[in-house]
Amino acid sequence: MGNLHIHVTLFLIVLFAQSYVHCIDQDPIAVEDWFKGIETMKEKITKLHFYFHDIVSGNNPTAMRVAKPNSYISLTGFGNVVMADDVLTSEPEANSTIVGRAQGMYASASMEDLGFLMTMNFAFNSGEFNGSTLSLLGRNPVLHEYREMPIVGGSGVFRMARGIATAKTYSFNLLGDAIVEYNVLVSHY
Repeated sequence: MGNLHIHVTLFLIVLFAQSYVHCIDQDPIAVEDWFKGIETMKEKITKLHFYFHDIVSGNNPTAMRVAKPNSYISLTGFGNVVMADDVLTSEPEANSTIVGRAQGMYASASMEDLGFLMTMNFAFNSGEFNGSTLSLLGRNPVLHEYREMPIVGGSGVFRMARGIATAKTYSFNLLGDAIVEYNVLVSHY
């Protein structure tokens, strides 16, 4: 029985390796080919403007706490982790055109003020950026009027993106729901 298990495992490994090599050979946009052509590609600058709707209340929240400290209680919520799948819209109204989703998490990472660690993907689903993403990673001091966070990467239209996202709270209620205005400036190929 032990030898049969080893043979089946080896067979599956070989089968997987062959499938992986076949997929690479069939992929018209293989990473290696893309990097070979980067010398001829021109760097672009793109400006984006949208609204982030973070809804934590009601029957259909788009963000919810997934972890909290066992016994430590802090006025800043230190240690709380929230997972989000928030709508991005062209205007602040909830019924305006949806341009994508902000998918990721934010965590209260400060014991002294309300400062979140944001790790978020802006996944665009309309227009010229449909299917493309931008990745944000940084500190968000949410009580500051103006916040600045780095864009550290992207995919699709935004390959090799780097840039900056600025955030400004448009509206906030006592339940914790917020609409945040984002301006993003990215350099990409």
